[in-house]
Amino acid sequence: MTTASTPAAPDTRTTGRTPQELGRFVVVPAAYVFLTRDGAHGTEVLLQLRRGTGYMDDHWAAAAAGHVEQGETAYAAAQREATEELGVSDLDLIFVTAMHRTRGGEPIDERIDFFFTARAWTGEPRVVEPEKCAGLRWVGLAELGELPQPVVPHERAVLSAIGAGTTTPYSTFGF
Repeated sequence: MTTASTPAAPDTRTTGRTPQELGRFVVVPAAYVFLTRDGAHGTEVLLQLRRGTGYMDDHWAAAAAGHVEQGETAYAAAQREATEELGVSDLDLIFVTAMHRTRGGEPIDERIDFFFTARAWTGEPRVVEPEKCAGLRWVGLAELGELPQPVVPHERAVLSAIGAGTTTPYSTFGF
């Protein structure tokens, strides 16, 4: 047992070596929030049109999403991103899936995405970061054709599963 007067020995397996030097890759975690509501023709989801982010700009995507910060849970990141990007808080988050995905390239392309939905929250969703979002739009999930084009591909896969009622706790994309 390590005490305050006895520091832990350094982990010689990793000290001074990158994950790549150890033959490992780094997985980048992100949290996504799909706000949902009942619409005239079934469930609707709020999407944002990405702009100025450098990733999938001019694509429709989850209204709130972002990287999980060090020391933060995916759940806390989802709450934080919804407040930062949409001005809403106190979301009643429901876990949908953890998606392990890759683009098969650089270590930065290895991802674990945590998807949540929320049907209840405090505040009115609005664009808080106009430099990163060109607009918000509620769209129906009943028919995939109702989704505006283009949609970020891995997010479209999750939206399809939500709409079809076929989500699973673990999913993959790009393998």
